[in-house]
Amino acid sequence: MNDRIAFATIGVLTLIVVGLVGALMAAGGGARPASFDVMALPLVNACLNTISAGLLVAGWLFIRRRRIAAHIACMLGAFVVSALFLLSYVTYHYHAGSRPFTGQGWIRPVYFTLLITHILLAAAIVPLALTTIYHGWRGVLARAPLPRHVRVARWTLPIWLYVSITGVLVYVLLYY
Repeated sequence: MNDRIAFATIGVLTLIVVGLVGALMAAGGGARPASFDVMALPLVNACLNTISAGLLVAGWLFIRRRRIAAHIACMLGAFVVSALFLLSYVTYHYHAGSRPFTGQGWIRPVYFTLLITHILLAAAIVPLALTTIYHGWRGVLARAPLPRHVRVARWTLPIWLYVSITGVLVYVLLYY
């Protein structure tokens, strides 16, 4: 696969994912009964975000120690866990809608700052993660240095970690 096809595919996937989540949020959700109880999914989502953050940190530590196979396993694991999160998130919001934030006082602007930055960076992480994985995959297949992978990963990792961690914080602020 050449870069042009790969980046077009990444662009299309990004538009589909971000468009689906955006359409779901705009529609409000909640009017569709589920054949199972979706009320446990926010906790599942927080757990998936926690696992993703742990895998990202472990993957970073492994690459710092030049343990490439372990790094690849952790990063692909983080990607799979994040994809599972996305499926769970969409399922919950499709069936249950959104939960309003009821906190008052100083925590309210803190919550909305976290939420807005989380949402914006979550949308940005889709193409960043896919591009980082693509460059890593290309370099590993070619058994060549990975300068493009490293350059993109330096942006992807902190943003992805922020999204994972703030996802858990948003959950805690909404439910506790």
